[in-house]
Amino acid sequence: MKSIKKNIIYNLVYQVLAIILPFITAPYLSRVIGASGVGVYSFSHSMALYFTYFTLLGLTNYGNRAIAAVQDNYEERSKLFCEIYVMQVICFTVSIIVYVVYIICFSTDQAAASIMLLTVVSAVFDINWFFFGMEKFKLTVIRNTIIKIATVVCIFLFVNNRSDIYIYVTIMSIGFLACQLCLWPFMRKMVKLQIPKWSAVKKHFRPNLVLFVPVIAISIYKIMDKVFLGYMSTMEQVGYYENAERIITIAVTMITAVGTVMLPRMSSLIADNKMDESKQYIDKTMLIVLAYTNAVLFGIVAVAKDFSVVYYGEDFIATGVIMCYLAVTVIFLGCGSVIRTQYLIPNKEDSIYLISAIIGAVINVIINTLLIPKYAAVGAAIGTICAEVTVCIFQMFSVRKELNLGKYLKWEIMFAIIGSIMFLVIKLVPVPSSPILALCVHILSGTVVYVMLAGLYFMKGEKIAIFQKRKNKRI
Repeated sequence: MKSIKKNIIYNLVYQVLAIILPFITAPYLSRVIGASGVGVYSFSHSMALYFTYFTLLGLTNYGNRAIAAVQDNYEERSKLFCEIYVMQVICFTVSIIVYVVYIICFSTDQAAASIMLLTVVSAVFDINWFFFGMEKFKLTVIRNTIIKIATVVCIFLFVNNRSDIYIYVTIMSIGFLACQLCLWPFMRKMVKLQIPKWSAVKKHFRPNLVLFVPVIAISIYKIMDKVFLGYMSTMEQVGYYENAERIITIAVTMITAVGTVMLPRMSSLIADNKMDESKQYIDKTMLIVLAYTNAVLFGIVAVAKDFSVVYYGEDFIATGVIMCYLAVTVIFLGCGSVIRTQYLIPNKEDSIYLISAIIGAVINVIINTLLIPKYAAVGAAIGTICAEVTVCIFQMFSVRKELNLGKYLKWEIMFAIIGSIMFLVIKLVPVPSSPILALCVHILSGTVVYVMLAGLYFMKGEKIAIFQKRKNKRI
């Protein structure tokens, strides 16, 4: 069995690099191409992502889970990979045809949409699901590091004014395609390619479609917000929302990394009928996630407005307001991620995942339709909050008999109290007149207070057995 700790670190690096490098370029791009330029990229990229979803269906979870179950059997994983990948190619063929129709008939910016064709094509080469199922996270980290750094360098070299927006779109699209192509040489050493029977390919469509519905439903309040804003408001509002969401996405990177690593491990434990051990892992993860997400929520709300001006510039003060709203989603997103990746999907409780995502999507569409025309990006943020809260509550309610939700609520209350104290300290601590130095003092003082209080709680108030090391056993 691979080391969970190492895989979490590798996948955390993978997720961080995928977001932190664009985060480095964000202040530069905000000032060079402006809110409208950021909005053009965000809108066109959001549309392209939808077509990549139709290529991959539910493979992020289904492929990961399926490969994890046979990762030590060369013949079986080769057979399974080929069956699933043929299905992926079939879906891509349909997706690319529909995308070309979209470019010609429906796109608001044909130049940007045409360049994004490269992003859509990248989906047919996306076999991350295979490597995640094999728990080979180091390969993705190396690939991601090299290509993302090259992308950042190209942005600083070639994007110099507002007219370079299409150069920026091109650089990002080529980067997406290169990321997927670079994994194929490694894959050839791990499977034996063969032509599968149609009956073997066909059997993967239905379970993939079941997991695909929540992918699309969740994307409605993850990506469609920007599409709604593009059609119902302005590209400037899309730009404000994109920059706010970028910070929130960075904040939840750790949660995504942990979920991706734990899914194959939990699937393996459940396949071996080790239910008690799997629930101990859930408790461990939930405690850590609640401690982390409360720090993120109260920290972002405390510094968001000052941060947006210092980081993005005076023109992006609206981004700080949107960040305060979106920060609320972090706790619900974190709890939902633990329940989904460590209980629902490994236990093949796909219907609960499906129904919760559909309900969240419907609520999001209704609220977006009502609020975006009047409140623009803030309306979209409110829609996202309502969707995430609904999804999390539904999933929690569905597993109430299997997991100790009372214990999780106790942890949440305690970390919310600690977060509130951190918030007050940030607001009351004296700061220098320099906006940059003041922001640094706020972040540092808040971090110190939260870490100290949370640490005391772990050591004194919450001595739970799941954190006691077991003799002669390593994770």
